[in-house]
Amino acid sequence: MNHWLDLFIEQIKETTWLQWLAVALGITEVLLARVNNILLYPAGILGTAISIFLLMEVHLYAESILYGYYIVMSVYGWVYWIKKRDEPPIKITYSTKNEWIISLAISIVGWVVFYFLIKNLPSKYFTPSNVPGWDALVSSTAWAGMWLLARRKIENWIFLNVSNFFAVPLQFYKKLPLFAMLTIFLFIIAIWGYFEWKKQVEAERLVVGD
Repeated sequence: MNHWLDLFIEQIKETTWLQWLAVALGITEVLLARVNNILLYPAGILGTAISIFLLMEVHLYAESILYGYYIVMSVYGWVYWIKKRDEPPIKITYSTKNEWIISLAISIVGWVVFYFLIKNLPSKYFTPSNVPGWDALVSSTAWAGMWLLARRKIENWIFLNVSNFFAVPLQFYKKLPLFAMLTIFLFIIAIWGYFEWKKQVEAERLVVGD
C-alpha cells in the first residue's frame, strides 16, 4: 500500500502545469454542464485541446483521436445549443436490439481499426506505442458510448464507464495521475448519471401507463 501511495505522490510532484490546467478545465466543464451553462463548451474545447497535446507526448494516439472528436462534437454542441436551447430535449430511452448491435460493432470494429492504425504508424514521425491494444479499447468503447449519448440512450453510461474503467490504470501507467483522478471522478458521475436517467425513464413509463 505504501509503495502505491509513494508512487502516486511522486507522479503528482512530476505533474506539469499543463496537466493541472487541462484537468481543472475538465472539472469546470462537468460542473458547468451540471447547471446547464453554455460556457461548458469553451472550457471543454480548451481543456481537450491541451489534453491532445499531453496524450500525444505519451504516445496514446487512439485517445488523442478520441479527444479530437470531442472537440468537433463540442463545437457542434455549442452551435446546436444556441439554435435549439428553447426547444424540449429528446426523451431518454433504452437501446433497441439494433442499437445494442451497432454499439457493440462500434466497440469491436473500432478496437480493430484503432489497433491497426496505431501499430502501423510511421516510426519516422511517431514514437511506437507500447500499449496499442489498451489504448484502442479505451477509445473504441468511448466512441460507442458517445454514439448512444447523442441518441439519449441510457446504456451510453455503461459503454462510457467501460472506457473509464480501463483508462484509469492506463493513465497512471503513462504518468498522468491527474487525468486518472479526473477519470475516476467521471466514472462516479457516470454511475450517478445511469441511475438518474433510469429514474426518468421509469417515471415517463408510469406517466404513459396512466
